[in-house]
Amino acid sequence: MSAVAWIAVGSLVVWVWLLLGQGFFWRTDQRLPRRAEPAHWPSVAVVVPARDEADMLPVSLPSLLAQDYPGAAEIFLVDDCSKDGTGDLARELSVRYGGLPVTVVSPGEPEPGWTGKLWAVRHGIALARSRDPEYLLLTDADIAHEPDSLRELVAAAGSGGFDLVSQMARLRVESVWERLVVPAFVYFFSQLYPFRWVNRAGARTAAAAGGCVLLRTEAAVRARVPESIRQAVIDDVSLARAVRNSGGRIWLGLAERVDSVRPYPRLADLWRMVSRSAYAQLRHSPLVLAGTALGLAIVYLAPPVTLVAGLLGGDPAAAWAGGAAWAVMAGTYMPMLGYYRQSLWLAPLLPFTALLYLLMTVDSAVQHYRGRGAAWKGRTYARPEAAPDQ
Repeated sequence: MSAVAWIAVGSLVVWVWLLLGQGFFWRTDQRLPRRAEPAHWPSVAVVVPARDEADMLPVSLPSLLAQDYPGAAEIFLVDDCSKDGTGDLARELSVRYGGLPVTVVSPGEPEPGWTGKLWAVRHGIALARSRDPEYLLLTDADIAHEPDSLRELVAAAGSGGFDLVSQMARLRVESVWERLVVPAFVYFFSQLYPFRWVNRAGARTAAAAGGCVLLRTEAAVRARVPESIRQAVIDDVSLARAVRNSGGRIWLGLAERVDSVRPYPRLADLWRMVSRSAYAQLRHSPLVLAGTALGLAIVYLAPPVTLVAGLLGGDPAAAWAGGAAWAVMAGTYMPMLGYYRQSLWLAPLLPFTALLYLLMTVDSAVQHYRGRGAAWKGRTYARPEAAPDQ
């Protein structure tokens, strides 16, 4: 066989292995597990870090205020040095809509060594602990919850004996770029962290979705959260790992009634979202970046390229293997497109989307080596090796 055919066959072998041996990552059936209402509803503190979220709060905060929860629940919104009146708007919405009580705090600029929203989370958790809640709900300011969301999360955690229950909020898919990129984002995440593996007791794989995390307070204390992960750029995965390493049980699945309302109408918006943490995911390693680029090329780009090359060059083995690999790839993507209620005709475009993600990751590395570090909400952090010791 030709070299092109061998590449096509190699890609096909990888896709067969991904289909059957990577925790069935492509399936979308990991939803909240079976649950029963407890005899006693535990108290919950809802912690919402918010930095310049005046556009999102009118949609997201009322959904929290309206939670139909039988137990005691209170919202702690941490205004993280916003310049758009986020804190005042939160107070206004609380008065207008009523519902759960809201406390708004402003901790000031973060101390060195704290990344992303973790400084705000720290203050929210510290204030919440003064109420001695049994659970903490960590949710972002762009996440809208159905009225029974908190009730269902607490019931699932209690029924399953979980210390952490996290739902991947359904992201917005309205613009052309959102339709092309967003379902793939969740697809790639589940490929890295297969939900079945995450949910298996004693498994090494740990992950969470930061927009919606119900955390048992005892588990947070045991895992020293958030202090133990204060330098993490990918804070949700680090949180899940800290809870699991401290002996906690975790669960992660796709949400049915929890949605992100943040728009990403342009490619540039999505590009910033991905590149902000892509190189951190690779542990800031040039070797891992090179291996990732090679892997993406073989797994996602080789199938259509070898199919076309085989057809044009009269190489039936390359064309057959490349076409079969592309078909398996598209087939594994269809369940995620179905979950997002998108046309299945987008499935064959996954190689193009993978190329975009590869370019975003390379850009993330370039920004890192230019000394810009990770950025979040207009705040830039030092490169990890320049950060103070833990």
